[in-house]
Amino acid sequence: MLNFEDVNKKSKEAVDTMVKNYSEVAKGFQAIAAETQEYQKKSFQEVTGLVEQLTAARSIETVLELQTKYAKSSFESFMAEATKIGEMYVELAKTAYKPYEAPIARASSKIVPAAAAA
Repeated sequence: MLNFEDVNKKSKEAVDTMVKNYSEVAKGFQAIAAETQEYQKKSFQEVTGLVEQLTAARSIETVLELQTKYAKSSFESFMAEATKIGEMYVELAKTAYKPYEAPIARASSKIVPAAAAA
């Protein structure tokens, strides 16, 4: 028979878990946004410095050297930042999935034997 107290308790637990999970996911997105903003600020400062150096350059060789140096450091910086942001997204996905891991495992443990028996 259906026990409304148990249903109410399970419903409340599910809502609490969902709210907590959404809060953690929101914090993860905020951290990613802050990291992205910091990278953009740093990149803008590097470009500003490059422009100042280029305007002060007296020869084409110096300009080419500055551009080559900037392109290399910019690429390396971008790759490092992309890796860091990617890792942050992986952690965010793990955080978002964690509350659903146990219920999915329980459900699949019931489904697999039933499917094998059929």
